[in-house]
Amino acid sequence: MTNVVVIGSQWGDEGKGKIVDWLSERADVIVRFQGGHNAGHTLVVDGISYKLALLPSGLVRGKLSVIGNGVVVDPHHFVAEVEKLRAQGIAVTPDVLRIAENAPLILSLHRDLDALREDAASNSGTKIGTTRRGIGPAYEDKVGRRAIRVIDLAEPETLPAKIDRLLTHHNALRRGMGLDEISFDALHEELTSVAEHILPYIDQVWRLLDEQRKAGARILFEGAQGALLDNDHGTYPFVTSSNTVAGQAAAGSGLGPTALGYVLGITKAYTTRVGEGPFPCELHDEIGRHLATVGREVGVNTGRPRRCGWFDAVLVRQTVKTSGITGIALTKLDVLDGLDELKICVGYKLDGKEIDYLPASQAAQARVEPVYITLEGWKESTVGARKWADLPAQAIKYVRQVEELIGAPVALLSTSPEREDTILVTDPFEG
Repeated sequence: MTNVVVIGSQWGDEGKGKIVDWLSERADVIVRFQGGHNAGHTLVVDGISYKLALLPSGLVRGKLSVIGNGVVVDPHHFVAEVEKLRAQGIAVTPDVLRIAENAPLILSLHRDLDALREDAASNSGTKIGTTRRGIGPAYEDKVGRRAIRVIDLAEPETLPAKIDRLLTHHNALRRGMGLDEISFDALHEELTSVAEHILPYIDQVWRLLDEQRKAGARILFEGAQGALLDNDHGTYPFVTSSNTVAGQAAAGSGLGPTALGYVLGITKAYTTRVGEGPFPCELHDEIGRHLATVGREVGVNTGRPRRCGWFDAVLVRQTVKTSGITGIALTKLDVLDGLDELKICVGYKLDGKEIDYLPASQAAQARVEPVYITLEGWKESTVGARKWADLPAQAIKYVRQVEELIGAPVALLSTSPEREDTILVTDPFEG
């Protein structure tokens, strides 16, 4: 048995929620290790839809769920999401949910700054396309060593000095933008009003996970967003504010890298992206609209429409390397049903020269042109297929072509949002 890291191999929205839920039945512990409440997961269980943003997917299955230190936590959103799950009949208690005591907090001043920057960038044509939920500014305060962390809520005697330090920075920014300063009392009230609701869940997560590992527990690390939004390895600067590659599972949970095992890359059978940034295979035609409509490509928590295009094997092949992906879970194959022909990007042309990778340069990323191969489509439905024999021959050929081009095998194949509509090739927990 091995522990499993689940990441998105593209720009996110690959269907991680269903796969994590499917795997969570085989796991003992589920861990979120990066991001904030800007990345949504939708789980469909017995016909009931659960929309999660911050909380680990394992809660729906009653499994021990952990929010690691690599996550930035909006405490008021945390309380609201817990209550929402409870209203749907899910038991959420400290017995099944823990938060790392050293996780940084997202505050209202972070959301304000995020929105102000996006508005200013929109006016100048340089916006990134953030969710305006304060994730980026919260990570900035973390690396700037002025963040207020979960554990600080348990130490009211030292909290005032930390609020002063944080406000020294943020009020200077606000003065520079011609905005009113934030008062000490307002921020103090924002923090103390939520403390009693979040403190029962805090824990030394690094110790908890080490104990679980030594006891033989199967640990599932649940990534948010996608590897192409990684702050180092993604389409910078059109990225998120954390590391989204598989290696972050160790740093963002406090469990050493030797405890990580199988890396499962969730991979959509075509490509989508939300927000700004390069997208070499983006389609603005009828096929693009078909993918968006049939695939229901709208953000779970943001409601933002997703840009759609053909499968880009160059990008996924690069992610296989940067995240050490062992195998992929291919999702939404059924969205391609009925198309006469399908295209897969196998390389790029950059200034007339063919290359087999996405360049790091922002300018070069904007200039690359996709090089496609064309495959025959299929007319039969793949919806609900649970074994290879249920798939049309051309669908199988498409899957095999994807495997060859990205350099990783398909471990699972998802054929609908329902968790049981999954073809299992390799059980990641068995390595």
